[in-house]
Amino acid sequence: MEWLTEGSITTPEGFWAAGIACGIKVAGKKDLAVVFSETPCVAGATFTTNKVKASHIFVSKENLRPQKATVRAIVANSGNANCCTGQKGIEDAKRMCEIVASELSAQRQVNVQPHEVLVASTGVIGVPLPMDKVEQGIKSAVERLSREGGLEAAEAIMTTDTKPKFAALQLELNGKIIHIGGIAKGAGMIAPNMATMLCFIGTEACIGRKALQTALKYAVERSFNSISVDGDTSTNDTVFVLANWLSGGDEILESSEAFVKFRTALTKLCQKLAKAIAADGEGATKLIEIRVTGATSESEAKAVAMTVANSNLVKTALFGNDPNWGRIAAAVGRSPAKVNQTALTICIGEFECFRKGEPIDFDKDAAHQWLKSNSEIDISIDLGLGNASWTVWTCDLSEEYVHSNAEYTT
Repeated sequence: MEWLTEGSITTPEGFWAAGIACGIKVAGKKDLAVVFSETPCVAGATFTTNKVKASHIFVSKENLRPQKATVRAIVANSGNANCCTGQKGIEDAKRMCEIVASELSAQRQVNVQPHEVLVASTGVIGVPLPMDKVEQGIKSAVERLSREGGLEAAEAIMTTDTKPKFAALQLELNGKIIHIGGIAKGAGMIAPNMATMLCFIGTEACIGRKALQTALKYAVERSFNSISVDGDTSTNDTVFVLANWLSGGDEILESSEAFVKFRTALTKLCQKLAKAIAADGEGATKLIEIRVTGATSESEAKAVAMTVANSNLVKTALFGNDPNWGRIAAAVGRSPAKVNQTALTICIGEFECFRKGEPIDFDKDAAHQWLKSNSEIDISIDLGLGNASWTVWTCDLSEEYVHSNAEYTT
């Protein structure tokens, strides 16, 4: 497996993309993206678990519902979540699919149907989409589609992100070189079960719909469902993965070694994008990796890790470069997992702070300086009860997060 510099969703063969400014955002910032595949794709998807959902989720789920559904394109806007906008929001999301299908059919001389388009939105909740701007934006984006347009598309889906998020890798499967590339956005309302984040992934791998969905579910659980910025779960979370089969060769079957390799690569890609989201958390100054070992099951390990990741006391301590392991211990203890204090060990970086129920006399000044000089922090927690482990990623909590979210709509 090899990471590719500047890779994105257009790195795999046959994928085109564009990102443009259509006027949803102020100051001419990009706010609409289109991704297109030269050939029909099988698709997998995961969505938010929030019981309040954006309009695009209902429309995209419906387009994916037929067992043999294929996908040719994705359209996404930023700056407006198209959520809690009633029946008009549903109709607007459907209309976005219709416009994309019509423009692709006309401009690229291909037969694309509205149900072959997936749609996504991100931004402010409760505001109707300015459909006159969106319609013109889609036409412009389709005109601008290019094999180099992945980075533009990554910019166009940003909201409070400070930087675009993109990645791609290549590997050999069944004697063929295949690529997996993606773009993502997210910086706030990031919690387990995804959050106000979007991710679009493409591959030319020959893999069926069921196997692709299985691989995506596995990858998302270990990436986007294992990050947190603020503990809030959004209404718009969406991950799409498209496979257009342009690599040729044998189909990747779930029972095969090739499937395991594909699933591993997809997971690595999702983790890279997920870590970029956590590192870019609103007001964040540090990326924090929390690894829990010694649990009785993976679900128990994840429960502990996410409780620590969502602790404001832990996050503010790390922002202040304070090696306050007691806050970590307290978070571990209030998690729903099985915890035995006398078996528990906690390390911050290379500094062991607590071992099997006893505090360790470590150099707090050195630990403070280490925290101060590093933007990536690792916390290790050994429960001492079993062999299962899990890793999650979060960020620290600064004053800037409060300022950003106190004035989000004003």
